[in-house]
Amino acid sequence: MQFLKIVLVALVFIVNLVIAQPSWAGKDFTKGADYAEVTQALNQLLSVKNAPEQAGYTPEQFQQRLAQLQFQKNVIETARKRAQCRNETGKTLAVYANKPKKSPTQLYYLAAGQITDDDWDCDGIYLPALTQVILSPNAQPQELSEPIAVKFVDGTQSIARANPATGVIELNVEPAKVYKVGETNWLIPTLSQADIDTQIPTPQLID
Repeated sequence: MQFLKIVLVALVFIVNLVIAQPSWAGKDFTKGADYAEVTQALNQLLSVKNAPEQAGYTPEQFQQRLAQLQFQKNVIETARKRAQCRNETGKTLAVYANKPKKSPTQLYYLAAGQITDDDWDCDGIYLPALTQVILSPNAQPQELSEPIAVKFVDGTQSIARANPATGVIELNVEPAKVYKVGETNWLIPTLSQADIDTQIPTPQLID
């Protein structure tokens, strides 16, 4: 009888391991909306690979877009924790974040030198007008004429840093999307960097 009890306990334990995902297991972001959107865009792009000009691409633009989508797809497939934003600008950074199943995406403030907690999903970054920024590793600096919101796909570990020589904000990962006012349901307010610097950093972002 004692042996049967031990066997039953062992079976229950094994079944729980198989059915229930353990807390230490990596997250699967391939079931999310970002992955569906990226794979759809990638499939549509590949469907015109033999005649990219019919879709409005030069051969160089086609290869660039293909590389962007393949990179985003790989980020989502290999990510093991939620998207995080790291602030290495030396100033307060406005970020778009949500806490899954608890709060929708909205604007928060991340102090210099901080990274968002992985209980949160950092969806993107707000950049005010007049910001000097490089939006991707191989791009040239540009001064923004209006505020924008940049969006990253699920699982992205993004870093915004200020170049110590020029002060230009550099992103380590090219955004999946760049929004202007009216192009997204995210709030894109009219704030200056001085306005952002007066905001109290959101403490729960780094808990």
